[in-house]
Amino acid sequence: MQLPKGPIGSQVIGLGHYQPANSMTNRDLAKMVDTSDDWTQSRTGIVTRHISEQTETVADMAVAAGRHALNDANVDIELVDLIIVATTTATERTPNTAGRVAHALSALSPAIIDINTACSGFCHALGLADSAIRTGTATVALVIAAEQLSALTDWTDRGTCTLTADGSGAMIVAASDSPRISAVNWGSDHRMSNTTGLQAPMNRFDQDDQNGLRWTITDAAKHASKVIEQAGYSIDDIDVLAAQQANLRTIEPLAKHLGLDHKIVLTDASESGNTSAASIPLGLSKWWHNGKVPADALTLLLGFGSGFAYAGQLIRTPARDPLRSQP
Repeated sequence: MQLPKGPIGSQVIGLGHYQPANSMTNRDLAKMVDTSDDWTQSRTGIVTRHISEQTETVADMAVAAGRHALNDANVDIELVDLIIVATTTATERTPNTAGRVAHALSALSPAIIDINTACSGFCHALGLADSAIRTGTATVALVIAAEQLSALTDWTDRGTCTLTADGSGAMIVAASDSPRISAVNWGSDHRMSNTTGLQAPMNRFDQDDQNGLRWTITDAAKHASKVIEQAGYSIDDIDVLAAQQANLRTIEPLAKHLGLDHKIVLTDASESGNTSAASIPLGLSKWWHNGKVPADALTLLLGFGSGFAYAGQLIRTPARDPLRSQP
């Protein structure tokens, strides 16, 4: 028996994002913990972050970003046959978050998958969606990452509470006659398995910032270069670097080490904080809709964090002018 062939590749045709209305500045944070705007900015580059209401859930944020992406792509939810949600912070075990999103958006009968690889979750999810479309098991995928780190933050620990935030980002991925998403390059580093985590029974976000920064400087660039090489491009071909938005102390050295510091480097962490899996699609959607990232830009995605898992791929931003619409 000969298996049916799927399309040659897949493409991103819509971007969406959502952030809670509540914006918390460093000065606001200084009223809660022993910190200051100067201290936080000098160590993280973060100026403000968005914090959800207690009544808001991870699924709520995922739905909002998904709806924005659907509207941006001008795609009816009935066409979506795969929904993948990357999240570490959803408290509801079942139905999973993807199932809750499908119900809220009135999707017909999509496959519904949640994945948890923390900060690299979105790149993992996008890799799965791309593979599903290439093999013909899906035609249109809604890929979302949503996080509510504020609910798992120790607000008396300035080493972590100055970083964490809430939000979501989404992409609509569809079949393409030519690949506009490269094969994912993913893996893990067992030496770093305890660097970042949410440990029971307290379920509080904790991380070893120094080891994480060291890995970013010494290893992340190696994996990023492998993504580019595997896809058949060179570093000079890259238009945009959209790396994990942990903080500017990790983003800026990585961009410089790769030789991409003169290109468009996503630095949304400064106004959105660290939203773990959501940070890459959230920041990229915001910048694309605001015109900071052009259409058809060759963009390097690279997520890394707890586990210690990493994943990355190249994408082309949608091949049209941004609608500059807001969620």
